[in-house]
Amino acid sequence: MDFTVEFYETKTGQCPVREFLNTLKASDPGDFAAVVAGLAKLKHRRSHREPLSKALGNGLFELRHVGKLNTRVFWFFMKGRRIIAVHGIRHKGQAIPARDLETARKRMRDWLERKTG
Repeated sequence: MDFTVEFYETKTGQCPVREFLNTLKASDPGDFAAVVAGLAKLKHRRSHREPLSKALGNGLFELRHVGKLNTRVFWFFMKGRRIIAVHGIRHKGQAIPARDLETARKRMRDWLERKTG
């Protein structure tokens, strides 16, 4: 059975990952295509490990793409074979900025509080 990939939405209906992908599509169509292909691969369990994905701890994972810049989409698992994508970034270094990890974890907590009670 396949997994489904969903995007986190704020209480006001904003979708940060979709906005990130739209910006990426406009600025770097090649990396955009690679990231979208990576998200599609997450539907299959074999793609839930390196080199495509990496566990970051406490239930958070990253989808990884190395292009002109490192592109990451942070996500977590939910019951029912669901993957929730919560945050996307591009950066030059290997280390993920602490503020971006905190943003991803904050969105994960928000989603869990609102959707699972």
